[in-house]
Amino acid sequence: MKEKGILRGLAALGLSLGAATAFAGEVNVQVLSAVVKDQRLPGATVIVQKNGARSVTATTDAQGMAALGTEFADNADSLVIIKKPGYSNLVAKCPCAGMTYALSPVMTSLDGLRIVLNWGAQPADLDSHIAFPGNHIYWEKKLGAEGNLDVDDVNGFGPETITINRKHAGESYVYAVHDFTNMHSPAADALARSQAKVLVYIGQSLVRSYYVPNQPGNLWTVFRITADGEFQDINTMRGTSVSAASVLGSVDNYLKASTEVAAVQVSESDVARASALNKAGEAAYHAGDLAQAIDLYRQAIDIDSNFGQAYGNLGLAHGKAGHTAEAIWANRKAIALASGPTAATVRAGAHYNIARIYEAAGQYADALQQYQAARREKANPVYDKAIDRVGRLVK
Repeated sequence: MKEKGILRGLAALGLSLGAATAFAGEVNVQVLSAVVKDQRLPGATVIVQKNGARSVTATTDAQGMAALGTEFADNADSLVIIKKPGYSNLVAKCPCAGMTYALSPVMTSLDGLRIVLNWGAQPADLDSHIAFPGNHIYWEKKLGAEGNLDVDDVNGFGPETITINRKHAGESYVYAVHDFTNMHSPAADALARSQAKVLVYIGQSLVRSYYVPNQPGNLWTVFRITADGEFQDINTMRGTSVSAASVLGSVDNYLKASTEVAAVQVSESDVARASALNKAGEAAYHAGDLAQAIDLYRQAIDIDSNFGQAYGNLGLAHGKAGHTAEAIWANRKAIALASGPTAATVRAGAHYNIARIYEAAGQYADALQQYQAARREKANPVYDKAIDRVGRLVK
């Protein structure tokens, strides 16, 4: 608490340890490591693009700074894309002038994930919280079961980074952002105005992006991962007057299976847009352009997070590209969204695809569980043989 108080005081005096400076007429961004405090990343490629317009590209210097000039519209119609070998590509909506972005090193665990929070200059102190049975990871308790808070930031911009090395099967997780600066002001709108964004990485890929809702409140509950491994978007704001340690009590209802998360409502026009992107992704997939297919499928689910077919297609594309952790994630969501007369077939196939990944990685107990789940959905001698084969390997 003492350290946070000192750094909050520095921020009040205008001293920002990791902030990028935006000069008049220019757009400058800074790129940091998501897992090492204040580590600048030189040699990262920063691209800003907008449909129908020429993209702008710059490379970060020794201080992690990229000068993008004035040649583009720095608004929500533009995207910033940041790439560096050994790190997952970052894609986020602008405006990006004066912002700091944090790159996530590629992860190797099949069941791991990394959550990176970035925001603007104010409020000075936003905090990441993740809760799961017996655990609450945040700035005062940085270590949890197979998870930790890598970076804590108290002077604006971020990042705040939580890494889960291995999600526990059968346990639910909930992630939230708390406005520590305005913790005693439930009606504050500083969080809503902060340009906060939460980026979730699995394997080598950015899989989900969340942008703070334009609503008053000092607690943003962002998403839940169910006991079955399904990501569910919550994305709601509320006002509280609790301390950081008590944030758990404000979100732990989401750890109960009985707490329902309503599906995000999508307009007919957005459903149509997502469907068109999915079809374009299928065309790219059949043409052998896996990177383009993955990008199009991801755009489809960003628009319509209830689009089960796009998740299934995404799982296939990731699997074929060798992105095994991402394929597991997408297949779990396809299982949860499967409906209609083919639902059992879809679920069985997705469980089987997950099982094959686990078996290839030598995680035989996980593979057996998934083969058995496939068999419960649909009879198939292939599943029976797999259950027998892997069952002999489970100790």
